[in-house]
Amino acid sequence: MNRRPARRRIAVAVAATAVLAAGTLAVGTGAAGADSRGQGEKQTRPVTKAQVLGLFDRWNAALRTGDPKKVAELYAKDAVLLPTVSNQVRTDRAGIVDYFEHFLQNKPVGTKVESVVNVLDRDTVIDTGVYEFSLTDHGTGEKSTVKARYTYAYEKQPNGRWLIVNHHSSKMPQG
Repeated sequence: MNRRPARRRIAVAVAATAVLAAGTLAVGTGAAGADSRGQGEKQTRPVTKAQVLGLFDRWNAALRTGDPKKVAELYAKDAVLLPTVSNQVRTDRAGIVDYFEHFLQNKPVGTKVESVVNVLDRDTVIDTGVYEFSLTDHGTGEKSTVKARYTYAYEKQPNGRWLIVNHHSSKMPQG
């Protein structure tokens, strides 16, 4: 399977989307609408918005297991995580597991407030929006809520499984 690196596809798609938004239609269906499979391979149905939104539900269910390795399994091996409650960029499986070892101590439960789904091609989607996390302090039992902006970039793997290749989450600015 001839697959372009996810980050390159995402960068190309974002650039193409910006060009289209500016009203320049010369880009055509090239970067953002191209199917990354060869013509001789079996075509599959495009992913739906509901399926993309379900990927968050799968991630949120993994959080509820309390197992950081189960959460990390939802990320590609070369994924980048810019987490909500850490200043450290996580760029490998060990770093992602480390983040979730600490984050899961607060028993997070996520709820989406707003979602915007962009299907870039049959293998790449972006889900962006706002979510809230209900947290329970593992020391005091005190409950709190953190509202954050998020972006998940997913890539469909050769086995058909969708994995997170880029995840950014940041607390909402004080207003």
